[in-house]
Amino acid sequence: MGKRGVGDCSKMSLWNLVSHMPPEEFSSLSTEFPRSLRCLLAEWLENQPWEFINGSDAFCSSMANGMLSAMLEKLRSAASSDGQQCQILQQVNSIESTFRRDPLRLVAVMRAILEGEKAAVLKRDHHLPLSFHRRQEELKFSLGLQRLQHRVREIKALQEEGPGRDGAVQSPVASKELPTLILEAVKELEVAKQQVLKRIQIWKRQQQLAGNGAIFEENLAPLQKRCESLVEVYFQLQQQVMAASTELGPELLPRLLERLNEVLSSLVKSSFLVEKQPPQVLKTQTKFQASVRFLLGPQLLKAAPKPYMVRADMVTEKQARELELSNYSNTLSESTGEILHNMVALETNPTSGTCCANFKNVLLKKIKRCERKGSESVTEEKCAVLFSTNVTLTPSNISIHLQVLSLPIVVIVHGNQDNNAKATVLWDNAFSDIERVPFVVAERVPWEKMCDTLNLKFMAEVQTTKGLLKEHYFFLAQKIFNDHSASPEDFQNRHVSWAQFNKEILPGRGFTFWQWFDGVLDLTKRCLKSYWSDRLIMGFISKQYVCKLLSMEPNGTFLLRFSDSEIGGVTIAYVMQGKDGTSQVENIQPFSAKDLSIRSLGDRIRDLVQLRNLYPNTPKDQAFGSHYNKEQTGKDGRGYVSTAIKMTVESERDQQPPSTMGAPPEAPQAQMFNLPMLQHELRPESLQPLLAPICPSTSFCPQPLPPGYPSVESNMMMVPDRLNSPFHSPSQMLSPPSLSHCQDPSFRPPGPFMPSQYMSGEVSQLLPAGPSAEPQDEEMPELPPFPGVEDASLQNSPRWMSPSMEQSSTSDLDQFLQDVPLLPSFPPLPQQGGYPNSSLSPWGLGQEARWDDSIRPRHA
Repeated sequence: MGKRGVGDCSKMSLWNLVSHMPPEEFSSLSTEFPRSLRCLLAEWLENQPWEFINGSDAFCSSMANGMLSAMLEKLRSAASSDGQQCQILQQVNSIESTFRRDPLRLVAVMRAILEGEKAAVLKRDHHLPLSFHRRQEELKFSLGLQRLQHRVREIKALQEEGPGRDGAVQSPVASKELPTLILEAVKELEVAKQQVLKRIQIWKRQQQLAGNGAIFEENLAPLQKRCESLVEVYFQLQQQVMAASTELGPELLPRLLERLNEVLSSLVKSSFLVEKQPPQVLKTQTKFQASVRFLLGPQLLKAAPKPYMVRADMVTEKQARELELSNYSNTLSESTGEILHNMVALETNPTSGTCCANFKNVLLKKIKRCERKGSESVTEEKCAVLFSTNVTLTPSNISIHLQVLSLPIVVIVHGNQDNNAKATVLWDNAFSDIERVPFVVAERVPWEKMCDTLNLKFMAEVQTTKGLLKEHYFFLAQKIFNDHSASPEDFQNRHVSWAQFNKEILPGRGFTFWQWFDGVLDLTKRCLKSYWSDRLIMGFISKQYVCKLLSMEPNGTFLLRFSDSEIGGVTIAYVMQGKDGTSQVENIQPFSAKDLSIRSLGDRIRDLVQLRNLYPNTPKDQAFGSHYNKEQTGKDGRGYVSTAIKMTVESERDQQPPSTMGAPPEAPQAQMFNLPMLQHELRPESLQPLLAPICPSTSFCPQPLPPGYPSVESNMMMVPDRLNSPFHSPSQMLSPPSLSHCQDPSFRPPGPFMPSQYMSGEVSQLLPAGPSAEPQDEEMPELPPFPGVEDASLQNSPRWMSPSMEQSSTSDLDQFLQDVPLLPSFPPLPQQGGYPNSSLSPWGLGQEARWDDSIRPRHA
């Protein structure tokens, strides 16, 4: 098993950071240990348990002496490859003579050095490397286990003394020491057990965060080794307690045995884990896979006559809560869903040393909906899969019931519910506590944590190492809070609610914040990954702020941003010269994933001659050259002339004076459009039979544009590649056929001739472009339609900040390991949008219009 997720947690050791800091900062740490030797020890020093040796007993002295010997060996080995070998060896000999008589003093010196280095790093970075915290936790457990094993050996030695040489009973000193040693050993075993349970909880939490894209160390072997080590100590202690029944007395003996049995029970129940989680958005009638693993199975199920069977059942949130409150001692009375193939054998693999039950062809046939709270929808209803089995442990022959819950699952019955279900899962994965009542999660969370979550999800879904920037967070904050007057610092202290995330419709839109963001995720993942990774897409920036950015730039300057008014669209904003000679900013109708599957974004940018420099001043061929597709020229193998799709913006016809329109247009037009494959479709009269029932006119009736909507359109044309620049000239485009006004003012053209996203007025609200109500299942009430689009007033956005370095957020889990300040999240950027129409219509219907947010802010 490897690591899952995108990006990486900090692999840096403490020394990696300290070695790049000024040496003067550490001059006062210790005069007894030279800084030059600290450099030679590097990471080795922080990988020793200096901080956890606090006593002065025999165990601590023994550990300190062993660590001194290991240090001297390490230094002598490093000196052999150093140019100043003699000087180093002198220092090493001096250290040996100083600390050999008192190795615990060396421990104190090393502890002081590490504490000083940690303080210096915290002062500068406000957090410590994640790997340092994890290594410290491992050192603490390892030292505790060694101390526990040392204690067991002491008890064994005391018991083996037996009666004295003269045949008398055991010495009074031994009789008093034995109960004390056993009590200390049981207490230390309980402490070690708590550490293991805590580490298992952290593993589960990391597994849940991996559902949002976080790094996850899936390997369970280290945890299994910890559990097995403690169970081995348990059996040794149990035997010693039984052997010392006389010394312990009738009152202490049963209490100790009860405490020991509680340790075993906790370890056994906690070591039954879901190794591979079922899908967290699960559609009925769809097969899925999952697996559970019993970490103590290879050790405690050796003598099982036949494999035990593990059962999978669907449970509601209420049932999960009841099981949690009973500490999983109760059995499930009724499953909330019917699962096929839900019984699998728990098998031990001697080669890998694992004990697993693999569910490979499980199918949720149907689900019983429970009562929902208030306005909760079916996609907010959480349930889980309960895996359970009964086993008999060896050699104690104790029967025990094992149960474990999967992560929360949202069951859907239709694909249209997937988007909202993913929002529920994302929120639960990100903001649930390590120890909680199932499946309670906060209704409001800090905006900084939301930023971390969105960044994690974006990088994981897109599979990129380039995350969101603080400018992006600022725009997203403006969008989700509908506040264009606050500063980035103001947003840092705010909390965002679940309703703002995915229940409330954004002002002037027909969708929620998450539905919009998920559309951007999907578009970027499918079509824009390389562009985003090359930082060619500014992306999360408002249309109004784009206008501010580009207003002082030369003609032809452009940038790319995600559509603010459409789900899953990317648009090009560019500077052009208007008829009055002034510069104006135009926004081309957003491209969807479907559009970009027809012609890529890079090729579209190459097609548009009015695009010259990517903001601020990078020539477009330099920026996008690697994203251009090689175009086929000449004839193919069958002798046909190659054709290609080209995109133009219709407004360029109006922007060029007649003197620049080139040679007579008629011949090139004929060459371009009289292709057999296009001729029939481009004859408007051929559409009359289809339009006759709707439009009484004999001429084709175009779709009227919405009032105030920028009517600049882009044209996708089939042209032979061997015909060059004439087909990029407006004079060579197909002239629109003569159009008469439609007699019926309510006319709407049929779908095939006008893409739904370009329709206006009430019709657009009935089309599938926006979010629709969830499909109903048995218990789902019919949802009202989304409210109509409303105009939103535009606010001034702050200046665009210079791009910042990507920052990696640290995991909240480290606060569970050690209370250390973590790296703060980043602030967040602007909003709004209005485009010329980018249509695949084979003729141009556009008329030049100035962009004006005040007229149609909804077309952003």
